Amino acid sequence: MKIKVAKDTYLVGIGVSPGIAIGAVSLLDQHPLVDQVLIESTEVEAELLRFQQAIERAQEQLQKIKQAVSRQQHLREHLYIIDTHLLILEDEMLVDGTKKAIRAQMNAEGALSQVLEQLRALFDNIDDEYLRERRSDVDAVGDRLLRILTGVSERTIDNIGKESLVVAHDLSPAETMQMDRSKILGFITDKGGRTSHTAILARSLDIPAVVGLESITSMVYDRLPVIIDGSSGVVVLNPSEETSREYLERQQSYEYLERDLESYRDLSALTTDQVHVALRANLEIASDMEQAKKHAAEGIGLYRTEFLYLGRSEPPDEEEQYRSYCEILQQAEGEPVTIRTLDIGGDKFVPELNLEDEANPAMGLRGIRFSLHEERLFKVQLRAILRASSCGKIRILFPMISGVAEIRACKKILCEIQAQLDQEGLSYDPNLDIGIMIETPSAVMIASLLAPEVDFFSIGTNDLIQYFLAVDRGNEHVAYLYEPLHPAILRALKATCDAANDAGTGICICGEMAGESLYTLVLVGLGMDELSMNPACIPRVKRVLRQISRQDGKLLVDKLLSLTSSKEVSTAIEQEMRSRLPDIFARPRI
Repeated sequence: MKIKVAKDTYLVGIGVSPGIAIGAVSLLDQHPLVDQVLIESTEVEAELLRFQQAIERAQEQLQKIKQAVSRQQHLREHLYIIDTHLLILEDEMLVDGTKKAIRAQMNAEGALSQVLEQLRALFDNIDDEYLRERRSDVDAVGDRLLRILTGVSERTIDNIGKESLVVAHDLSPAETMQMDRSKILGFITDKGGRTSHTAILARSLDIPAVVGLESITSMVYDRLPVIIDGSSGVVVLNPSEETSREYLERQQSYEYLERDLESYRDLSALTTDQVHVALRANLEIASDMEQAKKHAAEGIGLYRTEFLYLGRSEPPDEEEQYRSYCEILQQAEGEPVTIRTLDIGGDKFVPELNLEDEANPAMGLRGIRFSLHEERLFKVQLRAILRASSCGKIRILFPMISGVAEIRACKKILCEIQAQLDQEGLSYDPNLDIGIMIETPSAVMIASLLAPEVDFFSIGTNDLIQYFLAVDRGNEHVAYLYEPLHPAILRALKATCDAANDAGTGICICGEMAGESLYTLVLVGLGMDELSMNPACIPRVKRVLRQISRQDGKLLVDKLLSLTSSKEVSTAIEQEMRSRLPDIFARPRI
């Protein structure tokens, strides 16, 4: 029986790739059903062989996809995602864990399903959203293996009809790579987050996408008319003629705006009162530099080094890190690159360290605490960073600082390594800038004490908001309390900026707020020197920046500080920006 869907049914998910898509649903099938079955001891070897053959078959499938993708120029930079999935197929926890469960007399698919649940639990305990979203890659590989083992044919996007909106429980990066942009207008999923590889690919392919709708697959059917607004995260099921006309006009306006944004690429990031605000890129891996350069980023405001360490049996040595940092500096072509030291917690993602489980890893041995605890590992990274500073302009950034003593401990170790390099006759930049992440309430409260110790602050709003408001945005029961515009957050940002400006210390913001153009006037008014964001956000932020003044921003901030609730602040900002730039900030109708 066909599901009944009322006219103009509005849903709100997570908009991960901007744009408006209007079309009919193509519903992809769901996960294979897996039974955990106990087997006889005589069946163990056969199940082990079946699991090994499934791995080999999955490797063949991924290699075939990699070959096809390598022939598409616009996707070559994302081939590392397929390589990541191939590495997961060799992961000891996945492979050996499954074989161990099979030897304990469980069928292959049941054993694999059990191990996948254990791996998911590990990822769910990671505080950093970007790293936590890597769980989706494990899910994609696991799903591929389970389909092979259960005999369910692999999902393909090839047979999707023209002008379709794909609806699925989840989409793997490999599936997203195979999307034909002329046929697939957009996609919606139950699962997913802003920083999953699938979301990154959707932005690269310019496919409007909304994820995290939880149960969309149970609410729609094939050929149901749907509208996707990937900018706001709004999805409209069974739209009326009036709603369809409204969104068609918005789609045309959006496409015009996107063409207009291209003309801003080579213009300076200057406000109308001639204040320069550097627009830099957040970077995960070296291949992301192509996107940064495409959008004219003024260097890298945040290079996360965690990916050099994850998914391997031992940490990278000094030479490997040195080569990796030099590669990025060479691609940066003289622009500054801000390298954040290892920001990883005791989540056992560096197996060699064998850290004990922590009841609350978000507030445990992570960030700079981890590095100072594992000093040998820290020194290897600092040596590599210092040596690479001879290849270009490096800034070093220490994460999760909560007090002056931690900064001084870091600088002491840095001085020791500089002395070693001097003795060894190895070159480095003795004047490289040192910065700290402001992401704990204690750092905000003593910002005036921290500022004289460093050259710049970088505010990590993602963690700062969570810690200040005591809200885990990954927890569906309290995520609604995660408010970037909460009066407490505004006051925290104001206090931090004031302390930095008073001390002549640089001030940057590198959390998601930096890339949200709705907040640009506020951030400029607070006194930010630079904004670091996903490269795809730079053109829109630059366009807004060139049409506002710092003085107007200061006046808006003063007004916002007098308000008492997140809703009041949000409404005031939206009204201000819509009155100034109505073509960019159209109100989504829900």
